[in-house]
Amino acid sequence: MSTQSPGPGPRVRTDIVDVYLFTRPPEHTGTVSFLQLLRAEEPLAGTWHPVMGHVEPNESAVQCALRELAEEVGLTPSSPDLVGLWALEQVHPFFVASLDAIVMSPRFAAEVRHGWMPHPDSEHSAFRWVRTDDAALFMWPGQRETILEILESLLPDNSPNREYLRILPAR
Repeated sequence: MSTQSPGPGPRVRTDIVDVYLFTRPPEHTGTVSFLQLLRAEEPLAGTWHPVMGHVEPNESAVQCALRELAEEVGLTPSSPDLVGLWALEQVHPFFVASLDAIVMSPRFAAEVRHGWMPHPDSEHSAFRWVRTDDAALFMWPGQRETILEILESLLPDNSPNREYLRILPAR
């Protein structure tokens, strides 16, 4: 759902959701890797992104995230490869000049078992796993900030908020 700001100026949109899929080696002994999908269609054809999509009418952000995971990479809540899904606390606003809109995108993190491979839909022409030491391969500052939020706030063993942000599996 889009909202219109009162008076002149850009609109504020809250209808786009991002899901950052990541995997860790067994025993969490190595580097975390994040999935990127290569967009095949406009807008942003030829650029790498996490799973993302638009919220449909009467759909929550969580429902959208789950639907987009199924549609874009073939991952469902019942998949044994889905280790967990978390809401991320930070919403990173960004401006899209062509739309004259400020986008405030809810973001989620989804962990998949090591070795899982996505089945990209027709909106994407390729996928790749990006190691955290190559995080510069995420082109947008908000994407890099999200990677840091996951690594520094969600994944440490002593994370105070991990279980509060968990969506799947149910607590």
